[in-house]
Amino acid sequence: MTKRIKWIDRRFDFTFPTGLYPEMIERLRGTPARLEDRIGSVPAEVLLRRDGEKWSMQENAGHLLDLEALVMERLDQYLAGATELHAADMSNRKTYEAGHNSVPVGSILSDFRQQRMQNVARLDGLDAEMFARSAFHPRLAVQMRLVDMIFFQAEHDDYHLARISELARLFAS
Repeated sequence: MTKRIKWIDRRFDFTFPTGLYPEMIERLRGTPARLEDRIGSVPAEVLLRRDGEKWSMQENAGHLLDLEALVMERLDQYLAGATELHAADMSNRKTYEAGHNSVPVGSILSDFRQQRMQNVARLDGLDAEMFARSAFHPRLAVQMRLVDMIFFQAEHDDYHLARISELARLFAS
């Protein structure tokens, strides 16, 4: 298996046209269904199994849920005309402390769907010009348009979905 590039080591090219925002929103809209498809029927003993100290499939799903509040906060910042985005907690303390392996997976999936659809509905209601609004992203140290933030979040979703698929292959019996 190929060694994956760590999320914190990834770099992004935000040179695509702002007009691609509808496609970026669709990627966010589709994540709950893809996540449900990937883990909804996986037995609990597989969902909760860790690869060493790394998160389980269920903890990866919980992490996506945990970050929806940051997405909402950043969307609020764009709408308010902020010049800098709130920094993410790169220690992922919220995920480590959440105990995602001790709650039913259905709860994680439904909460994620509800919060993601709330964020998507907000994005759907924006005028096209809003997606060009820019703010400084502290970790990447770049100006990031709202359309770029949506792309960045969709890439983060895919990063964790790929990890879930990797774990499914690893633990396949």
